[in-house]
Amino acid sequence: MFGIWGHHKAAEITYYGLHALQHRGQDGAGVAVSDGSTLKLHRGLDLVNDVFKDASFPELNGHAAIGHVRYGKKAEDEIDSVQPLLFRSQTGSMALALVGSIMNAYELKGELEEDGSILQTSSDTEILAHLIKRSKKETTEEAIIEALQKVTGAYAFLMLKEDRMYVALDPKGIRPLSIGKLGSGYVIASETCAFDLIGASFEREVSPGELLTINNTGVTSTYFSSGETRRICGMEYVYLSRPDSDLNYVNVHTSRKEMGIELAKEAPAEADVVTGVPDSSISAAIGYAEQSGIPYEMGVIKNRYIGRTFIQPSQELREQGVKMKLSPVRGIVEGKRVVMIDDSIVRGTTSRRIVKMIKDAGAKEVHVRIASPPIESPCYYGIDMSTREELIAANYSVDEICKQIGADSVAYLSTKGLEKAIIKKRTASQGICNACMTGNYPVLHQKEKNKSCMQS
Repeated sequence: MFGIWGHHKAAEITYYGLHALQHRGQDGAGVAVSDGSTLKLHRGLDLVNDVFKDASFPELNGHAAIGHVRYGKKAEDEIDSVQPLLFRSQTGSMALALVGSIMNAYELKGELEEDGSILQTSSDTEILAHLIKRSKKETTEEAIIEALQKVTGAYAFLMLKEDRMYVALDPKGIRPLSIGKLGSGYVIASETCAFDLIGASFEREVSPGELLTINNTGVTSTYFSSGETRRICGMEYVYLSRPDSDLNYVNVHTSRKEMGIELAKEAPAEADVVTGVPDSSISAAIGYAEQSGIPYEMGVIKNRYIGRTFIQPSQELREQGVKMKLSPVRGIVEGKRVVMIDDSIVRGTTSRRIVKMIKDAGAKEVHVRIASPPIESPCYYGIDMSTREELIAANYSVDEICKQIGADSVAYLSTKGLEKAIIKKRTASQGICNACMTGNYPVLHQKEKNKSCMQS
């Protein structure tokens, strides 16, 4: 998600910002632009470059814009759910974009329908739009706060009106969101790597439970929830974010490298070479090699024109993507004992195929080391790990996983090791959300509430 206020080429800057965030979603993209009197929308299915190749940027003129890349989990709505969503009314228009998940969406949708609302998509973003529009509060800020206080979940939120932009982050700060400056204007992005691409300077993180209002007079801040301890998503550091991004004032590459260092301390292996699964595991592999003294080599290479397999919407597409995306380097692994570093094992299918590829290329042994703890619990906060049945670590022991993926050994980083790699002095009073690894949810989903009640 990306937003900009106060630049005469807002749509073009947003296009470049979305390019920097393409790794976060590859199923669709869109931008909404304000010229001060009207809102215009351009969106489509596919990668950012394909969606905007036929766009006329002179027609998308304006000084403010918000953009979004879609993380494809639902196919039933297709183009209708590609964000931003644009809503027009007699009192003005608004475009909304949301990253994450509204956990009580089903209940809220039922309440809205009982009151006469007709929703056109399955997007959580549309629910928020209806809540805001139906509010009787005098100001838009008050209406947004009232709506957000009804919502339970993990989200980052952008809203664009003709004369202002609103920015909000969930009360636990589970999703990342930063604000920067570009000349006299302001930029918002899910990751700071988008600031680097457009030449913007980082100002600060958006705080948990904070609502920002941005207009021609500047930025004002208020809170719809306060006093919460931040729990930024641990998987952002493990897998989702780019290594050149800083999240909650901590660099992602540095964190991943330290995960590898801690992993080498906790789970050493007798081997000849260390290799990482491109791209998100490379930093951890470098750290593991540095700590263990085993040389790091590029034993697996990546086809740069294939998208991220983890965020493919179906298992079939994920498996096909692995075949096309990765290739072993025979000259590096043949006859060697290989330590294969991966960031995580979710379903196990990717790991199994990579281990087989490396062994088929002549490796004597493949020792798998995972730079995060086992993923044993569903994520309800917007990452596509929604059921325990699909999580290999929730259903099998480490020894069983080792056999299933065909490795000679498997070991995971401990929860303590992960936290040590991520939580720094500046964030020591805060923490991370590692619910998918521990089952300790900072915001309880109804399924977890029911389970707790049954256990009680």
